[in-house]
Amino acid sequence: MDRRRPRSFYPLAAFFALFLLFLYGPTLTIAILSFQGPTGGLTFPMRGVSLHWFHDLFQQQAVGDIWGSFRRSFALGLMVMVTTVVVSVMGGLAFRKRFAGSGVLFYLVVTALVIPSILISLGVGLIFNQTGLDVHWSTSGFGAQLTWTLPFGLLIMFAVFNRFDKSYEEAARDLGASPWQTIAHVVLPIIAPSLIGVALFGFTLSYDEFARTLLTAGSRNTLPLEIYGMTTNVTTPVIFALGTLTTLFSFLVIGVFLTTVWALNRRRARAGSDAGKGMV
Repeated sequence: MDRRRPRSFYPLAAFFALFLLFLYGPTLTIAILSFQGPTGGLTFPMRGVSLHWFHDLFQQQAVGDIWGSFRRSFALGLMVMVTTVVVSVMGGLAFRKRFAGSGVLFYLVVTALVIPSILISLGVGLIFNQTGLDVHWSTSGFGAQLTWTLPFGLLIMFAVFNRFDKSYEEAARDLGASPWQTIAHVVLPIIAPSLIGVALFGFTLSYDEFARTLLTAGSRNTLPLEIYGMTTNVTTPVIFALGTLTTLFSFLVIGVFLTTVWALNRRRARAGSDAGKGMV
């Protein structure tokens, strides 16, 4: 049996390597430059290697409110995540059956993905201003970000419920379960990995969203806005150290979600194995 790779493998592999370099090169560059020595600057060549700028990041900064903006972004991300999960599940359940106006409602939801983000931010900000409401990251910023996360969550839930086996629900009802018990003890545990995926989408999309928060955050910046503001004021590698830490935080969040999915799948497999042994 000839196991030699086709000639097309090598140019495709080279193209894929260039793609990875283009994708992760800027992040790696920032990570490397964040380890500059105390006299280092924002460009190569590096002047020594140290953790000086990570230490400096935790000191009082001359400009900006780094950790306050981080707390705001984290709180906003959690708010958006919970709302996206709840509304997406409810929407997925509602769209399992056709109802009057369902098609129009679906396209209205999806349209939010193709409207330029800055226009969404401008429109939400104007609505709050015209109605006399305060433009704040927890109100107008929260609403603007939901126009970004909810369509993704709903599309995922539509796909999940489109292939959901309704016989599980029928079996639960035959055993006397109420509609709420069926959802809580049958539907939600089955779709739990997908819910974690929606939660991850909601949190990460909110955490690093810039355009839809630009005109809706009010006087207190979220972390992406704070980093953008720092690029015009901070001229030391401390901004690279901040970028490295926020990237590591993002990977940590993804790792937590993936570990949760792995634990759920392992628990489900163990439950199935125990049920099989019980039948024997």
